[in-house]
Amino acid sequence: MSDRSLQQYKTVATAIRYIREHARNQPELADVAAAVHMSEHHLQRIFSAWAGISPKRFLQYLTKEHALNALKASTDSLTAAYDAGLSGGGRLHDLMISCEAMTPGEIKAGGTGVELYYGIAPSPFGLALAGWTRRGLCYLAFLDEDRSERQTELLQQWPNATLIADDPGAARLLEKIFPTTPQPGKLHLLLRGTNFQIKVWEALLNTRPGQLCSYSQLAAATGTPKAQRAIGSAVAANNIGYLIPCHRVIRESGDSGNYRWSPERKLAIHSWEYAHATQQPDP
Repeated sequence: MSDRSLQQYKTVATAIRYIREHARNQPELADVAAAVHMSEHHLQRIFSAWAGISPKRFLQYLTKEHALNALKASTDSLTAAYDAGLSGGGRLHDLMISCEAMTPGEIKAGGTGVELYYGIAPSPFGLALAGWTRRGLCYLAFLDEDRSERQTELLQQWPNATLIADDPGAARLLEKIFPTTPQPGKLHLLLRGTNFQIKVWEALLNTRPGQLCSYSQLAAATGTPKAQRAIGSAVAANNIGYLIPCHRVIRESGDSGNYRWSPERKLAIHSWEYAHATQQPDP
């Protein structure tokens, strides 16, 4: 992924921020283009290059009406996916995801005897910090102006590990997660959490790209219908962005809600995933 694609994402994030701030006025494309200091034609070209769809369709994916319809469609499919069992993991394009949980003893040891690799590389949603061991990816965070904070967050989880900086390795991982051309492959995730948190994350892995679900739907699907607050805490505790798709959880009202890597990025991922999942022709 190039500096150009990073700049395109920044343009998209700025546009989404403007749309969120002026949602009541239902801004036209010309208004959004002016907010990002571009002509409508240039904005059309940037969006099409980044997301594969026109700004018009992209904006349709950001509406509350679209979110509410997506929630209705998820009611049965989310439960069915969970009931089908989690042992097979989820599918992201042609990438098969499998998971392994750290034991309490391993967490307590703080990475003693473990080599922890980490690096920064570009993604379709800006720069990302990845952390991994020989057993799998354990951390993926998107970066804004918080690079040092995110790096501290990662390293504090592995205080006794041998640290190995590896930006090229991170770039290879990000290319595998976000390939230009989807191709078969496997990726192993190393999860650090309570049994309940891991149960919630595994349920999220069974959602589809472009699918949205509410906290109550996720609670029902995991067999804990009264644990919505605990579900919310488990979603917020996720340290592997995008691959464990906590971005697909929204409020019952259709509002996108919070996201630790910025609400604009969450909406960008929603639209990007939905566009790539449906591959609908532009109007």
